[in-house]
Amino acid sequence: MALCFIEPQDAIRVIAESVGREARRQLLGELVRAWVDEIPERELDTHYAKAVADLDEHDLSMLAAWHASLEVGQPIANRDFLMNVYPTLGENRREALKIAAGFRGEEAFEAGVAEEQALETVLPRLSRERSVELAQECIELYLWDRLGSDN
Repeated sequence: MALCFIEPQDAIRVIAESVGREARRQLLGELVRAWVDEIPERELDTHYAKAVADLDEHDLSMLAAWHASLEVGQPIANRDFLMNVYPTLGENRREALKIAAGFRGEEAFEAGVAEEQALETVLPRLSRERSVELAQECIELYLWDRLGSDN
């Protein structure tokens, strides 16, 4: 019996090409979260600023509502408030970036931005360990997709 070895990042690409639209959407969401987990602490502010700058009014409102759950003051759905409160979020800074980047990813997905472009941008930035974890999540998504999701 022959064994075939595949790198985790290649497995993620293959799975992304093999699943339906909803599973691809979820896979890209997982990819964004994995990418945020890999960002060095010192770069979080820069990436958060980029993500917030591209949000529309609806997404700004949603992000402000999330901030309200942390009781960081009276949330205002505007970029200035979100940028000013970001440093005070402490351990929740990474989660705030995941939410903001997730909104951007959703908009890109809806606009038809190629998943391949997202994969090419993010996958090389992931550590091998995180790529393996993401590949395992992708396998679960693949099974969910193939075993009867409404895709």
